[in-house]
Amino acid sequence: MLGGLSFLLALQAVQSVAGSTHAPTRRALAASVQATLATTAPVIDGRDDDAVWQAAPVIDQFLEAEPTEGAPAKARTEARIAYDAHNLYVFVRAYDPHPDSIVSLLSRRDDQTASDHITILLDSYHDRRTGFEFSVNPAGVKCDYAIYNDGAEDASWDAIWDVATRTDSLGWTAEYRIPLSQVHYHARTDGVFGILIWRVIERYTETITWPLYRMSRSGFVSQFGELTGLNGLARPGDLEVTPYVVTKNVRGSASSGYDRHQQVSGGGDLKYQLSSSLLLNATANPDFGQVDADPSQLNLTAFETFFSERRPFFVEGKGLFTFNVNCVVVLDCNTGEGLFYSRRIGRAPQLADVYDDSTAVQATRILGAAKVTGRFTNGLSLGVLDAVTYRVGGGGGGGGVTLEPRANYAVLRANQDYAGGNGSVGLIFTGVNRQTDASSAPYLHASAYAGGIDARRRFLGDYEVSGSVDASRVAGSRAAIALTQEDPVHLYQRPDGPLSFDSTRTSLSGTNVELRAAKVGGKLLQWETAYQRRSPGFEINDLGFLRQADQQEWTSWAALAFRTPNAVWQQFRWNFNYWQYWSDAGLPTERAFNTNIHTQFNDRWWLHLGGTIGQLGTTFCDRCARGGPAIRQDPYIAPWLTIQGDDRDAYLPSLSVNYWRGDGGRSYSLSMTPELDIKVSARFATSVYGTYTRNRNDTQYFNTYTDSADALHYTFAHLEQRTLSLTWRLDYTFTPNATLQLYASPFVSKGTYSDVRELADPHAAAYAARYTPYGDTSVSADPGGFNVQQFRSNLVFRWEYRRGSTLFVVWSQGRDGSLPIAGTHSFAGDLHDLFAHRSNDTFLVKLSYWFAR
Repeated sequence: MLGGLSFLLALQAVQSVAGSTHAPTRRALAASVQATLATTAPVIDGRDDDAVWQAAPVIDQFLEAEPTEGAPAKARTEARIAYDAHNLYVFVRAYDPHPDSIVSLLSRRDDQTASDHITILLDSYHDRRTGFEFSVNPAGVKCDYAIYNDGAEDASWDAIWDVATRTDSLGWTAEYRIPLSQVHYHARTDGVFGILIWRVIERYTETITWPLYRMSRSGFVSQFGELTGLNGLARPGDLEVTPYVVTKNVRGSASSGYDRHQQVSGGGDLKYQLSSSLLLNATANPDFGQVDADPSQLNLTAFETFFSERRPFFVEGKGLFTFNVNCVVVLDCNTGEGLFYSRRIGRAPQLADVYDDSTAVQATRILGAAKVTGRFTNGLSLGVLDAVTYRVGGGGGGGGVTLEPRANYAVLRANQDYAGGNGSVGLIFTGVNRQTDASSAPYLHASAYAGGIDARRRFLGDYEVSGSVDASRVAGSRAAIALTQEDPVHLYQRPDGPLSFDSTRTSLSGTNVELRAAKVGGKLLQWETAYQRRSPGFEINDLGFLRQADQQEWTSWAALAFRTPNAVWQQFRWNFNYWQYWSDAGLPTERAFNTNIHTQFNDRWWLHLGGTIGQLGTTFCDRCARGGPAIRQDPYIAPWLTIQGDDRDAYLPSLSVNYWRGDGGRSYSLSMTPELDIKVSARFATSVYGTYTRNRNDTQYFNTYTDSADALHYTFAHLEQRTLSLTWRLDYTFTPNATLQLYASPFVSKGTYSDVRELADPHAAAYAARYTPYGDTSVSADPGGFNVQQFRSNLVFRWEYRRGSTLFVVWSQGRDGSLPIAGTHSFAGDLHDLFAHRSNDTFLVKLSYWFAR
């Protein structure tokens, strides 16, 4: 809900606002209202002078959801609902005794701003699990979301709908026309939707709802009221088509003299309602050039970096395809791990580095993709996705060695709800098949399959148990499976481990089991405890995302939530976390305790504060040597702090500080991130933030060397590293349908290695006894360093020139440079060097046209 269900915008009123004296013509039931049939459609102009609004029952029993649950609302709100065979109409009057104080900011569509807003939430399947949100602020800026799993939101969902707003002497109004073709429902004679109407008064940080939404209860959609009387609805619309044409101007490679190339292509998106329960969504030759570039990072760990999905086709409806792995409250469920990671489709060519091909394209071209999604009257949800990608050859074309083979990706997901949505059983199947050849078969799997079953059951209102069982199998050449065994996800080759590396394997299989029990609701206390076990051969990274197999985890979390405002705070939350990790064979690898608090004071400033004490007792790192023996670890501490200002102000400052200290004080990391968001005017906003990190790591993995006797030497170095990144965003809104956005981010990370050592007695209790100087002076005398420089920027003009039809004009720029030493320049000098590097500029124009039948 405009920023998520985690914060819900506001927590206490500063002063009381007198309610309107206008009386309703009729009073609706507390949690049910009957829609009025509109024989003549109302004019969508923000006025209530249409005949249907005079006849429709008035909903006026709005109560405060936040900051004080169930308290009388500080301002009166009235709503009326009507419908015809093809549309749902809603009129909301938001009374306000001080209309000049209504907060109304212009922004791009789907952009959260600190504005007043009204949201209509519909559970059109009436399954108490899924729904849709239609939100608008007084300036007419629209936001829409899909809801799944009784509260999770999909912000990428975009519907075609109309709304008009007006501000007058009584407050402001919002008048909606929501085409029924945009929501999924079952055509039947006794039409009933779930509904909730949500209003936020920003200057009081007050949330008002009908019916009352209780934060102290579990679930979100399951708390909706009922909209009855929806008889005679038309069958959902059959077809929506959005063809588009794209023209790009791209700078060529050095070998071509950096000539510019003009590229013109076309494609399209299609939505076809197969039945009232099933929707086909397809895309042909898609182009996502309007999507922001990924942030710059320098990864010195053994694990892959997770980047979130931003491409609209794959983000929309992602909730149905979600099957998480390693998703627990302790980790905030933000690792991204799961059986389906859509960014594997159309990824950068995997073998570009293997064949040292700097001309390779940044993303593998997608020939086409399609998905069928739906929900049936018996509570069964179904999703099927299939995509095909082109082969990428050396030089970025179709010839030479294969950098990425042609591949087919498939996902099947099903979930059956029961007990009124309090329980569910689901399954998933994923498959990848590649057309490998002599140049790609030694490195990539020919096939990869994974499947799983998950289930959950809620009981006694606030308690829930859940679990899942997954299995995987990858197959390919001996060389490809050998690389998989040696990958940091698995590390079968560890000399002190229980696993056995087998160079003759042509397949690898594994399993994953997760169990969870939790108290998910309650006014004061919530908790969760969970256990997970992943076998060494569990491998899902062809179409999923997994950082580490061969692992067991037990995690526990408890939270105290004080939601009633007092003389000091609006709300206060105190979390406690404890976790333990082991390898599959029982080697302890992590044991830590964390506590953190989150509070909003009465001046609307936030304080987030916490800390972790880790490696309690004897633990070992079985990944640090990248295939070498496990290394004993010393305790660490990791405090952190974030302070954030009042988001109602024109200037919103924040500061985050993170500190880590370990290895007996020999290693530490300090990171500071200041940020300033500025609302220059109602239509112009900008933000700038930077992160400075100082990292001293006395046990940074350096390399593995083989001597003349074929003995392996696992080396580590002392690293002194400094990193600076800056990000500038600018948003200018001409109208709610025309916006200009700028994203620009330079990044510099530089470090120097010294004191190269190799493992001596990795299990020794004494730190000094674990390492010994590395004897090869050609390495230890001058181990070097690095200086990595990157710049990413996007300038995007977006104009929705008619309903559902959009023009994008995009300028993207990238710059890259690197050195094998840190250099002597200051950061200012490094930034000067960065902008002296050759720029890779892409100019793109994308025009789409939407029509429906």
